[in-house]
Amino acid sequence: MEFTCKEFKVGKCEGQKLVDGETIPLVLQPPEEPNYNNDMESLLLALGKNKEWFKQMIIKNSAVLLRGFNVRNAEDFNDIVETVGSENVPYVGRAPRTNVHKRVYTANEGPLSESILFHHEMVLMKGYPENVMFFCEIPPPEGGETPIVPSFRVAERMVEEFPEAMKEMEEKGLNYTYIIPAHNTHSFIGGGWSTILGTSDPAEAMKRAKVLADIDIEWLSNGSAKMSFVQRPLTKVFDGRKRRKMWFNTVYLVYGKKVSSVMMMDGTEIPEKVVKRCGEILEEESIQFKWEKGDVLFLDNLAMQHGRRPSLSPRKVLVAIGN
Repeated sequence: MEFTCKEFKVGKCEGQKLVDGETIPLVLQPPEEPNYNNDMESLLLALGKNKEWFKQMIIKNSAVLLRGFNVRNAEDFNDIVETVGSENVPYVGRAPRTNVHKRVYTANEGPLSESILFHHEMVLMKGYPENVMFFCEIPPPEGGETPIVPSFRVAERMVEEFPEAMKEMEEKGLNYTYIIPAHNTHSFIGGGWSTILGTSDPAEAMKRAKVLADIDIEWLSNGSAKMSFVQRPLTKVFDGRKRRKMWFNTVYLVYGKKVSSVMMMDGTEIPEKVVKRCGEILEEESIQFKWEKGDVLFLDNLAMQHGRRPSLSPRKVLVAIGN
């Protein structure tokens, strides 16, 4: 689908890249019309009129950045998300977040001094969202970017460099294990199992874990839960995305940590050099831009990973997820 929409002008931003013929992110700005009123009503009318086209742009370019519109707050952001027609998906995970307005939450509230590694949102859950949407209300004075990575490029390069290891991991599938405390901690993965599963009752927690993601739970003596996410794929192919194989896993994020691990389903260890190289490729393929006040970023969560760079305060980025 070609870019043809008089209600938006194609812009540029520092850091965007051309990847397999597509500009990432696609920057959309207000049209250059003398009588154009750059207000929320005009933006919402344009999005409503071109809803299906806009959704196709998200799939086509994997990331669309609305910039230069007068988006002021969580209420405006929520109106944008609902006008585009994104169906709400409840968040399930460990990231500390606070509800701000209707479908809008704070982005990960973990310490700004910490990086958040690249990931697809809720990648291990059954109900992962198709879209992740960000709004920058207060841009950080330094750092704090939300870098993104085209997942198909990671898969392509990993298969090129490690064909045998990738074939073995694809055939066997993956088993992730997490040790999760009962209560929240001050970290970017701070959610305890009671928060993740919405109950402090172990029996009910085990039922919900099965429903959410076929999670097996072993209870430890200190009250922590040993959660096993079994038979997860290394990559996935989604309709409408050029049959590209996506690096749809969280191997690099959890490998070899004190409270998390990943191996093949038969117990075979994943070579450390493979995981290390994966981290390097993620960085090499990453794309990032400086947040500006009022920016709204739509990501195709099936095709694009995202993370967070360390930041100085203040930084206020809000998030919504949906299909």
